[in-house]
Amino acid sequence: MQEVIRPSGGWRKSSYSGTGDNCVEVKVLDHGGIGVRDSKNPDGDVLRFGGKEWGLFLAEIKVGRL
Repeated sequence: MQEVIRPSGGWRKSSYSGTGDNCVEVKVLDHGGIGVRDSKNPDGDVLRFGGKEWGLFLAEIKVGRL
């Protein structure tokens, strides 16, 4: 089972993103799940993932499939 990282507080950007503008931010949503947004457009649309889906997504990244 993949662990879901639950950042406290607001939106977080990956430490790998450095100072560039091409980044996404993630946040644990109040109703559960994870929100993902474009850091250049913080008032834009938010993709919402359930905890299980987010864990599967992270697992695919870690094994190099995404």
